[in-house]
Amino acid sequence: MAIQDIYPTALRLLGRPVLVVGGGPVATRRAKGLLDAGARVTVVAPLASPALHELADAGLLAWKPRHYRSSDVDRAWFVQTATGDSAVDAQVAADAEAQRIWCVNASDHEASAAWTPAVAVVDDVKIAVNAGGDPRRAMALRDAVATALETGDLPLRRHRVAGPGATSGSVALVGGGPGDSGLITVRGRRLLGQADVVVADRLGPRELLAELAPDVRVIEVGKTPGHHPVPQSEINRILVDEALQGHRVVRLKGGDPYVLGRGGEEAEFCRQHGVEVEVVSGVTSAISVPAAAGIPVTHRGLAKGFSVVTGHEELSEVPARSDHTVILLMGVGQLRDSAASLGRAGLPAETPVGIVENGYLPNQRVTIGTLGTIADQAEAAGVANPAVIVIGDVVRVSPFAPSHFKTADYSTTTPNTPRSTRSTKTRVLTL
Repeated sequence: MAIQDIYPTALRLLGRPVLVVGGGPVATRRAKGLLDAGARVTVVAPLASPALHELADAGLLAWKPRHYRSSDVDRAWFVQTATGDSAVDAQVAADAEAQRIWCVNASDHEASAAWTPAVAVVDDVKIAVNAGGDPRRAMALRDAVATALETGDLPLRRHRVAGPGATSGSVALVGGGPGDSGLITVRGRRLLGQADVVVADRLGPRELLAELAPDVRVIEVGKTPGHHPVPQSEINRILVDEALQGHRVVRLKGGDPYVLGRGGEEAEFCRQHGVEVEVVSGVTSAISVPAAAGIPVTHRGLAKGFSVVTGHEELSEVPARSDHTVILLMGVGQLRDSAASLGRAGLPAETPVGIVENGYLPNQRVTIGTLGTIADQAEAAGVANPAVIVIGDVVRVSPFAPSHFKTADYSTTTPNTPRSTRSTKTRVLTL
């Protein structure tokens, strides 16, 4: 049988009688698949696998522990033979053919009236692959297609209007990471590919918007420091209104929706209005953007903890130690005041500071100085948001740090070596 002789279709076997002849591993897999389709399965085999025994004992299928009889195909809608004996399989296939019943002959795919494809299910999409009678090839292709659907490389979006009883719309709060499209999660990418409406921030993986289908609506609600053209209350309303119209809505955010992203407010508003909401965590900019400049937020021998705040928040409660990393988000406009506040709290003026603008993007820029110099440096260089500011000794690890920032006080090759207790005030670090 050539692949051109095949007419692909799908059988609806719910409640219909199906016969499986054989009790080994292949018959077991086929029986389970038929049960998943809702068929009433009867197995005929002198011996059956433990799995078939369990299914029979649970009343999920009928098992006749004997050899095959021609009358077994009577009243069956579909037959699967997998005895391992080609003569028996051929007889079953011939009996089914005589009664015009479709039969899969596992012993001879060329003579078989039907083939069983390699199958995978992603959401409500069932993928079935035939590959010229080569089951391993079919499975490899099936897995590749399923992976592409799972990751959003192939579209899962519905185009046909849902029928009666279909579920209403939904909202997904998707963290898009710091901006590079490769840093969105697999789940986030998949949901974006299914969206009817995308409510987008100014930050995040913007280039993914260009990959959306032409009829996907993109609603821009981006904010900049001190300028919120679409207030949060209006964003909340948009999410709920679009979902109540039956749309799949993705709220695409930069970073993580629950890290200074107001995702909690949006999720709460959706639930209050009966809208199903899913939160997909993202790669938070607070950690990932420093990493883009080679700065870990914690490092053995340098820092065991970190605090994340916005540049607009009061910093007096943040631990004022260079071995505790402070991360400021969107804090360029308040940098001079923030540095002064940390200095008043006791953080030494020589504490290293790194600013990473446009993390992971082609125009990424890194500026490194100290708590006492960084405000002047940033002003002279024209540093602007989006930027992440890192304050603490971990900045010394960055490959962008000047050579005199390096110190022997940390080690990854001899991790039990304690960090020096010398005061940073005894070291004068200048650029």
